Amino acid sequence: MTPEQMVYLVLAIAGAVGGAYWRFSSVVASVKDELAAHRLHTAETYVTKAGMQEQTAQIMHAIDGIGKRIDGISERLDRAFESKPRPRS
Repeated sequence: MTPEQMVYLVLAIAGAVGGAYWRFSSVVASVKDELAAHRLHTAETYVTKAGMQEQTAQIMHAIDGIGKRIDGISERLDRAFESKPRPRS
């Protein structure tokens, strides 16, 4: 191989490496932009842990209230169906 061919080979390798780096850096930049957009979407759409805990506490409080009402209805039904002494004739 002549010195001139070696120079061309080195330039070809450098060009290939530079092109690959350029393409890779544009892909990385694109992925960074997509990740930033996804983070923004997530922050706007999903609740925080504290918000979720607050909502869960409110739902559990409502469920407890419903349970108490059902218990009250059960007690009233039990009293309604209790055997009442029949008057003797």
